[in-house]
Amino acid sequence: MNRPSTGKFAKCSLTAAWAAALYVGAGSFAAAEMLEVEKDELKLGFIKLTDMAPLAIAYEKGFFEEEGLFVTLEPQANWKVLLDRVITGELDGAHMLAGQPLAATIGFGTKAHIVTPFSMDLNGNGITVSNEVWAMMKENIPLGEDGKPVHPIKADALKPVVDAFKAEGKPFNLGMVFPVSTHNYELRYWLASGGIHPGFYSPENVTGQIRADALLSVTPPPQMPSTLEAGTIVGYSVGEPWNQAAVFKGIGVPVVTDYEIWKNNPEKVFGLTKEFTEKYPNTTLALTKALIRAAKWLDENNNANRAEAVEILSRSEYVGADADVIANSMTGTFEYERGDKREVPDFNVFFRHNATYPFYSDAIWYLTQMRRWGQIAEHKDDAWYAETAKSVYLPDIYTKAAEMLVEESKADKSDFPFGTDGYRAPTSDFIDGVTFDAKAPNAYIDSLKIGLKNEQTISGSDVVGG
Repeated sequence: MNRPSTGKFAKCSLTAAWAAALYVGAGSFAAAEMLEVEKDELKLGFIKLTDMAPLAIAYEKGFFEEEGLFVTLEPQANWKVLLDRVITGELDGAHMLAGQPLAATIGFGTKAHIVTPFSMDLNGNGITVSNEVWAMMKENIPLGEDGKPVHPIKADALKPVVDAFKAEGKPFNLGMVFPVSTHNYELRYWLASGGIHPGFYSPENVTGQIRADALLSVTPPPQMPSTLEAGTIVGYSVGEPWNQAAVFKGIGVPVVTDYEIWKNNPEKVFGLTKEFTEKYPNTTLALTKALIRAAKWLDENNNANRAEAVEILSRSEYVGADADVIANSMTGTFEYERGDKREVPDFNVFFRHNATYPFYSDAIWYLTQMRRWGQIAEHKDDAWYAETAKSVYLPDIYTKAAEMLVEESKADKSDFPFGTDGYRAPTSDFIDGVTFDAKAPNAYIDSLKIGLKNEQTISGSDVVGG
């Protein structure tokens, strides 16, 4: 998907710094000096999910070109392939699971220093169960005056179902997209909040199924519905449009969104190697500027552009799902059981609520979940969490890009959290009401009922120490 190097943004005119009058609104112009990017031809990777939207919009709306970049967008087979290709340099950067840069940097799974100057979105995921499991769950869910299930649906309603499977000697198999994905941690959080153990990891056993009541395993996002339909799994946690696909196919029911598990939770990030950001600082800034502009376009005027975004994403080169399926969650609604469509205006957030700023506190939450479930095998002090977050999340780059956009009249100063220390305020907006304070990560870990605490480690199938 290369744009031709001709016309309004001819490549030959973008190879050096130059002052240009850039159009910024009806009858309004602002002088801006274009960055002298060190590398102007880039290949960026993504997975076919709705939340890759900032990349597609930055491309389709010419934001990359306006920042002096000529970008090829390339879908990847799965998250591991995507990460590996960024590490080897086959991709210059990519749409990533928020846990990927953190896990790679600390050496869980793969060792490489991956960083992010840009958070791609908030929310956007759901947990879907099979029709059989849903029928069993419904017996445990209160109904509202309209006769529909009361939301949010807690995992307490699922626990008797898991217990029934166990009594019959049947495994309760659930899919998630990757061991360090938001989907894995959200599914685990939801299950554990209802008394269902999702299993531990250890250095010797990376299945994540040690002592598990529900067995979680990896399934690529686009394959979730077919794997559910085949009966290999009885539910899954995934991003859109693959929950709504189950509704349209009549094979499953989304029971809870991640917005209900943790209101306005961070989702994907844009990942690069640390080496890339050091070798190509202006290119990194230009990328960040273009992505901020795309995210702003996606949310502006109360989501007025979402219908156009849905059409773009439905194309085969992007998500390649039916526009109706994508629209079912991306335009301010979410459908649970067929016919039970509800208003969820913040199901997909790309810019508001400071969605694009790479907060250290977001990184720290992921690290606490890695420790909770044994991916970080041993206790770390609070300072380690802060230092690790600051080695991966790069708000200085984001802030510089934001300042440039304000100077160019492409954004307002009020759009950005200038002056922040990089930490969101403590929040209890979780399905279990537990408060998360990123400045006290160990106290937070210890406050959670299920999971490793203090000095505890996994030895074989046993929790020891602490």
